[in-house]
This record gives sequence, structure tokens and C-alpha cells, in this order.
Amino acid sequence: MYTGKTEQPCCLCDDPETVARVDIPPRAVRLMKHSDPIAWRDIVGRASIHFCESDWELVCDLVEMGMNPLSRCNVARASFSIREDFEAMLNQTRDEPDQTELESRLLADARETLSAYGDDPMVEQRDFVEARLVVDSLAEFGVTEENRPEDALRG
Repeated sequence: MYTGKTEQPCCLCDDPETVARVDIPPRAVRLMKHSDPIAWRDIVGRASIHFCESDWELVCDLVEMGMNPLSRCNVARASFSIREDFEAMLNQTRDEPDQTELESRLLADARETLSAYGDDPMVEQRDFVEARLVVDSLAEFGVTEENRPEDALRG
């Protein structure tokens, strides 16, 4: 049994040829299609979604218009690791992951990327899109720089 992240097809159209990967916080999977049965608090680390070339252009356009495309993405095509998978592999029980540190780090990195976009040649469009998705997705759950992620964990 392999429990690590694997390359996934495009989360919008299922095309196996992808050109872009975006990492999102575990809580953001709740915004995706068919995510109801997934216990986001049991996701270990980040979740990754992949896009084919034509859908990547669409995602970039949507993000630049201020829209979050995650509601169009199928969570079954996302790549993430679940705590129970590790428990089965290691034959030991692990504590529920504390997502607050990861969310704080992702949010800080995203804010830094957004402020550097356009000025820093090392910050590409993919970085901008990923940062916007992180900030916008967490904001939908009340996680912003003004309040700490643990304040929004109740959601």
C-alpha cells in the first residue's frame, strides 16, 4: 500500500496530461465538488490539485477576475494523505493533525507571494494563482491575517 502523494489527472476534466500543480490547505478541500465524506482535519500536510493546459488558462482567468475555481474541481482527483492511511501502514494511532500551524505558514507565504508578484521575477503566474487560492479559500472559512487559524477552526 502506498500512502504518499501521487500525480493526479486534471481536477476539472480528468485529462492525465497536466501542466500545473497547486498546493492548497486541507480545509480548502471542503470547497471542492464531492468533498462531503472527506474529514479535512485528518489530511496530513497540504492537498495538491493538478490542471491540464487548457483548464490552467481558465483557472488563471478566473483567479484574475477574483473568482475561486475550487468549487468546479473534483476532490476525487486531488492528491493528499489521510491520517488513517499512515496509521494502517505504521500500525499505530496518530493524533489528529493540528492544521493551524500549516494554515498560518501557507497564509503568510501566500501574502508574501502576492506582495512580490509583478516586482520579483522569481514569482511566476503559477505562484500568484496558488497564493490567491490559499488566501481566498481560507478567507471563506474566516481565516485571515487579522484572526488566527485556531479562531476559525470551529467552522
